Amino acid sequence: MTGTTTTHARAVTYSRFSTELQTERSIEDQQALCREYASKNGLTVVAEYADRARSGGSVIGRDGLFAMMEAARAGQFDVLVVEALDRISRDMEDLSAIHKRLTFAGVDILAVHDGRADTVTVGLRGLVGQLYREDNARKVRRGMSGVIRDGRNAGGRSYGYRPVSGKPGELQIVEEEAEVIRRIFALYRDGISPRAIAGMLNDEDVPPPRGARWNSSTINGNTKRGNGIIQNPIYQGRLIWNRVRMVRDPETGRRVSRVNPEAEWQTADVPHLRIVDEATAAVATDRKKKRGWAHGQPTPKNARFLSGLLRCAECGGGLAAAGPDRGGPRVFCSTHKESRTCTNSRRYYIEKIERPVLDALRAALFDLALGPTFEAAYAAEYRRVGFAPKRAEAELDREIADIKAAIARLVKVVAAGAMSDEDVAAEMADLRRRRASAEAAKSKRGSGAATMKPPATDPTQQRYAESLRSLDQLIHAPGTVNEVIVQRIRDLVGSVIVHRTVAYQPYRIEVKGSLARYME
Repeated sequence: MTGTTTTHARAVTYSRFSTELQTERSIEDQQALCREYASKNGLTVVAEYADRARSGGSVIGRDGLFAMMEAARAGQFDVLVVEALDRISRDMEDLSAIHKRLTFAGVDILAVHDGRADTVTVGLRGLVGQLYREDNARKVRRGMSGVIRDGRNAGGRSYGYRPVSGKPGELQIVEEEAEVIRRIFALYRDGISPRAIAGMLNDEDVPPPRGARWNSSTINGNTKRGNGIIQNPIYQGRLIWNRVRMVRDPETGRRVSRVNPEAEWQTADVPHLRIVDEATAAVATDRKKKRGWAHGQPTPKNARFLSGLLRCAECGGGLAAAGPDRGGPRVFCSTHKESRTCTNSRRYYIEKIERPVLDALRAALFDLALGPTFEAAYAAEYRRVGFAPKRAEAELDREIADIKAAIARLVKVVAAGAMSDEDVAAEMADLRRRRASAEAAKSKRGSGAATMKPPATDPTQQRYAESLRSLDQLIHAPGTVNEVIVQRIRDLVGSVIVHRTVAYQPYRIEVKGSLARYME
């Protein structure tokens, strides 16, 4: 189809606007323009795809684009119409990859302002789009640098301040919040820990800067990044900008912060914004420097396959590493640790939580792992009997293969969350019954003229069997398991709710997600 677009070919449109430069109305405007262009070129628009408020710097999170690509792979249209190629992507690599995949699917790209897309056009437009995006970022940073030089705020609003109406970048002190800031500094100066301070403020129902409660990290912050109330220089009458920069992770599409060298920081004195007196600030800062990494720093990320999925049943907060003892690594409620607003102080051995989850995973994968077991039994029967009725053998082979394929498809559907647990359970039970019946009939084969042939081993089933054998490594050697396996397993688990139990009693856990039905 590519290069030979004909009248009345099936076309779809794709539109996108970014949060910074365009408005909600832009989608409708782009779609109208694309429909008009398609009509003039004798194309029939069969569907329209769009992503609202999504940057062109990454394809991550763009559901409209993914849906369009799926439709292309399914052969549902012949031509993609866009206003311009930068609506698809402003990243050279992404635009080139999308063009390559659409070309393979036999789909032409027609841009209202650029015509038919080819390798040269895609290369040039991808380069121009990326240069435009990077140049805009430099201009924004240059503008923010000027704001700092003028003594105005170029970042987000800090607790204790509010913007001055009609004067961009200018702040004024909120006295009620300033009193809380002074109290925090005084308590910290006197040796009170950030966790204890957070607990006191929560007990008194003092509104936090954001969220529902104060946490020790709100007060303590991160030494390298200079955040947190104790380390924020604005309370001492100084603005510091450009401590960190944001870069986009090409694997996830998410923006992550990186600390800049101190030589690149920009500072400005703003004495009218000072909240904490110099003496108190100096003592608090000195204490912070002496303690260094003793508290307030993020703990190293562990390699447990349920990391980030564990939740406290009491408050809904996450469970964090609490350090090992003779029984192994443990976790406990991070909300209790950080703010004392949760009363669940129990520590749980992580391996005792992981074990029942892995047992359920083994049940979920067991159906697919049965293939090699059946093949081995079939081969043994072949060696013992040596022959079977040809027609019955062929029919049973086809039936068993169909059932195994159906089970494989159902497990994929479970992982994608595309069916309800009730529907999945009912269909899986029927497949198991049919499989048992077919295997029983296979074992009762009579004599016949045709010689049996052992079935070939399915490499997909081998991979699932290997996954089963790898499950124990997730507990005993969590850092050695393939990340792809871990991610596929995590796709089945939305969260794991850990309920409070008394000492020496079995843990009570609740799994949310497609895996839950295997734990009933």
